[in-house]
Formats: sequence, structure tokens, C-alpha cells
Amino acid sequence: MIKAKVLFLCTGNSARSQMAEAFLRKYGGNEFEPYSAGLEPKGIHPHTKRVMEEVGIELSGQHSKHVKEYMGKVHFGYLITVCNEAEESCPTTFPGIGRRLQWSFEDPAAFVGSEDDKLAKFREVRDQIEQHIKAWLAEVRDN
Repeated sequence: MIKAKVLFLCTGNSARSQMAEAFLRKYGGNEFEPYSAGLEPKGIHPHTKRVMEEVGIELSGQHSKHVKEYMGKVHFGYLITVCNEAEESCPTTFPGIGRRLQWSFEDPAAFVGSEDDKLAKFREVRDQIEQHIKAWLAEVRDN
């Protein structure tokens, strides 16, 4: 069985796209091969690692990557931008892309507040991404 490659793209590849990659790895079974990248990779945010560990997902095998590592080198069945900035800045012609989708999630790393409030924002976005991945998988599998 050929796995559909899915690239999650955001600006920093530090939170949202990393979470989406991990959740698709968890729920996608043998049908999908998830990747993530950023337009300006910053390294995985420590809060991203922490809130993913809270739901039993280790990110030890993941790292921030620049989208140029994949452009024109890997064919992706799906390119999914997870923030408005990536959608606006990503080249409209991206070689090797089957389908392009936009899922816009708030950037938890940009949230201003106490440490507890910041962690709460990361958890909120994590939960939104997990639910979106599950809904998308149900939709794709039904077609």
C-alpha cells in the first residue's frame, strides 16, 4: 500500500505544524506519511513538547525543517497550511503537490500572558488540531 505523503506547513515549524504531524502519525495508520516544515524554522517550542507529552505523544523524532528541504524533491499528496501567514507566503506553484488545503490555527507561541496562560493556549490549539485531524481523516476515509 502506498502511503499518501502530507506536509503541514506553518511559519516557524515550532508548534502547530509539529502537532499536526504528530497527530497524523498517531491517527493516520498506514495510510499517511506525515511531514512538517516552516517558512522560517525556529526549533520546536518547549511548550509544544510539554503539551504533546501530556497526551502521550513524544516529539523526540521530530525537528524543525525549512520548507526548501522538500520543495521539488518530494511529491506530497497534500500540502496543508496551518496558519494564515504560511498560506499567504507559500509559493502558489509548489512542485509535487497533489492537493492544497488551509487550516488556520492561532499561533500559541505568540500568545502573551503568564506561564499558566501560555500553556493553556498551547493546550487549546493542540486540542483543536487533534480534533481537526480526526475530522479530516474521517472525511478522507469516507471518500
